[in-house]
Amino acid sequence: MIHLKTPLNLEKIKNIKAGTQIFLSGTIFSMRDKAHKKMVEENFYPLNLKNQTIFYMGPSPTRPGHKSGSCGPTTSARMDKWTPPFIKKTGIIGIIGKGERCQDVKEAMKGKVIYLLAFGGLGALYAKCVKKSEVVLFKEFGCEAVYKLEVNNMPLIVAQDIKGESIL
Repeated sequence: MIHLKTPLNLEKIKNIKAGTQIFLSGTIFSMRDKAHKKMVEENFYPLNLKNQTIFYMGPSPTRPGHKSGSCGPTTSARMDKWTPPFIKKTGIIGIIGKGERCQDVKEAMKGKVIYLLAFGGLGALYAKCVKKSEVVLFKEFGCEAVYKLEVNNMPLIVAQDIKGESIL
């Protein structure tokens, strides 16, 4: 197992192979369908996401006394339409989600982005990894707003490494 701290860079991830189990700590940003669609279709990129990691997260309301509600992954393929131009415009280096990606996305990630699998059904466990959560963009989108999350030891598996090797 490998412990990684964000922000990531090519040096940190160049030797990590597909199938490797990691624990991720640091800042990540949640982004789903509405945020991707708005940014790509309107060419609107208000956040500096260079070398950042995004999480296709399905949040639930936060209970009093907690940092986050349940926050499991949502299906990555839902973002496939917007992912290649999003990678090109933002310079993200990590994507967390679940499930396979289309061939165009796999090619767009090759040499630029590491794809990390979060485990479906573990939203409550991932919520325990969240140490801080705040809406930073598109509050009007509700659960699809962009959240800035501080996470500690988030368990993930490398689905596609930076060289393009994949376990999917």
